Amino acid sequence: MQWAGALRRDLSARNQQIAITSGSVHELTAGETPSVIFGRSEKQQHGNFHPASYRNICANPAWARRLTKVHTGSRKALPAAGWRWMELDCANSSDALLMNIFCYRRTVKSHALCSMLGAAPGLAPEFGFRPRIPLRNGKTDRTEIDMKLGDMMVEAKLTETDFQTAPAEMIERYRDFEKVFDPGELARSGDSVSGYQLIRGVLAAYATGGSFCVCCDARRPDLVANWYSVMRAVRSCVLRCRLQLLTWQEMIASLPRSLNRFLEGKYGIATPSTQASAQRGFVAGCLP
Repeated sequence: MQWAGALRRDLSARNQQIAITSGSVHELTAGETPSVIFGRSEKQQHGNFHPASYRNICANPAWARRLTKVHTGSRKALPAAGWRWMELDCANSSDALLMNIFCYRRTVKSHALCSMLGAAPGLAPEFGFRPRIPLRNGKTDRTEIDMKLGDMMVEAKLTETDFQTAPAEMIERYRDFEKVFDPGELARSGDSVSGYQLIRGVLAAYATGGSFCVCCDARRPDLVANWYSVMRAVRSCVLRCRLQLLTWQEMIASLPRSLNRFLEGKYGIATPSTQASAQRGFVAGCLP
């Protein structure tokens, strides 16, 4: 929780400053650490997105549909600016970060980044992919994975607390669960199992014959540890080789300069060498 909280505070401060300096349409959520909710301006610009990424999103109907997912806080709020909050309006949204990167056309043409991901350059990303993981009852799971690029599926995280916890019976309904995992190696608390989204992603990779990658911030060692604990429970070494972790910081050196500057200012994401000194201060801020 301390790592997630520290990152939320950092993003809140950064984005409030950006919103004020740029004059972006925005509002703040309630709470001790308010999240910045950006809106679309009269010039059809959006403060939560790089301008080129946002133009590409709006021009692609499948991508643009992602912009219409309602923010859970909008039911309780009465936005003064007159728009209904959407999930991707929030500065803390990992989906918005993912789309900022992969909807920038030159990103998917980067041989260096595609090599890290194990994907061919030039592929079009699919957001909200449903892998249709087989269940024991003959049906398939209808939940979504954040992105698919070729045969690589990606789960993105930023300030989320964890990878969700689910009742054991929900996880055991997957047809191949015991074939893929050693259940005794998974983290449990009573009848609940930690890392539901990770377990689902691994099962999706097994079912589709593809790969599964977790993208998260290097300032979230808790999420990194969660992922490795789930990977250790995978029975097959062959399948384990199709699982990977990539931090936003590792990606950034392979991205176009304009996008690189945008991500560093908005999210504090810098190249590993630049991040090192900032990371020490960030870690110190997390300690009691």
